[in-house]
Order: sequence, then structure tokens, then C-alpha cells
Amino acid sequence: MTNRRQLLTGAAGIAAAALVGTPAARAQTKLPDAGPLGDVWLGPADAKVTIIEYASMTCSHCAHFHETTWPELKKKYVDTGKVRFTLREFPLDPLATAGFMLARCNGNDKYYPMTDLLFSQQKNWAFVDKPVDALSALVKQAGFSQESFEACLKRQDIYDAITQVKDAGAKAGIDSTPTFFVNGQRVSGAVSIAEFDKVLEPLLAQ
Repeated sequence: MTNRRQLLTGAAGIAAAALVGTPAARAQTKLPDAGPLGDVWLGPADAKVTIIEYASMTCSHCAHFHETTWPELKKKYVDTGKVRFTLREFPLDPLATAGFMLARCNGNDKYYPMTDLLFSQQKNWAFVDKPVDALSALVKQAGFSQESFEACLKRQDIYDAITQVKDAGAKAGIDSTPTFFVNGQRVSGAVSIAEFDKVLEPLLAQ
């Protein structure tokens, strides 16, 4: 099992992550409950459709989704109250785990600002010669000091909670990122907004 200390050394697993599945894999799946830290939801609790995304912070397909599809999906469906959305942790390497830990360390209101920042700047920290140094420099823009950065990555409780979410997802059959569950219906890959429309509109029309 990976020790949390590897997160500070960046010694393991920085290769590009994520095999991308076909967008049309549409089986009903019994999903795990939220992990110890809970889900961070966007959109109303009574929304007709719920989307759960499993992603890795070092997954280039995930970053592409969050750059291209997510803004329109949020504007069109989440902000209008039609869809409730949450991002769950499925880190594919220790560096991705570190990214999620940093997103969790300062409370739920900082979760999406941090994941948005890390996805948008992924090429500048995840795929460089010294990724941990680059990650440290990046999150200082979001209020971390070197001391709080290192303290966050030593939080065994957060590390264990994120690992638990990933392990539960793997047991549910998740093997690539991003993977979405739309009212329990599996949709894999960096799905376009047009492809999401085809999934969401029939559910919203019911």
C-alpha cells in the first residue's frame, strides 16, 4: 500500500493516467455510498437527475472534460436546478491523491475551486520534471503556504478517506476515468455536451 510519505517525494506514478471508455456503456450500477469525508454536491437536493463523476487529478481526459464540457454542463443543467452533481476521488497515482488531498484540506467550500485549478493547470504540474514542487507553487496561489502544503499531505485521515472512496469505486467496477453515473447509468469517457444532452434530456422529460 502506498505510504503517504511518497506524496511529498513524488517518487511514484506520474505517468499520464486514464484509459478512456466508450461514452455508450450504459449499465445500471449499484454505487457505493459517499466516503468518510462526504460528497460535495452542486445543484439542489431535489434535482430530477444526479451525476456522480469518478475522476483522477492527473487524468488528461478528465482535465479535457472539465475544460470543455463541464462549464456548459454546469450552466445548462446544474445552475438551472435540473441536475445535482458531485465529483468523487479516483486517483490513479500518488500525485493525483496529493491533488485531491489539497482539495479536501480546507473544507468543502474550497473543494471545487481547487479541483478546477488543478485540472485547468494540469500540464503545468502533473507532467513536469518536479511535479511536487510545481504543485506546491500552484496551490500557493490558492492560499497555501509551504508549511500548510506539507501539513496537508501528511494528513493520514484525509489520505485514508480518499483511498477508501477509490477502493469502493474499484469494487463497483470502475476501471477508467472519467466515469460518470447518471441516475445510476454508467457513462464513460470525456463525454461532450452533445453526448450528455442525449443522456440527460430523456431523463428530464420523464
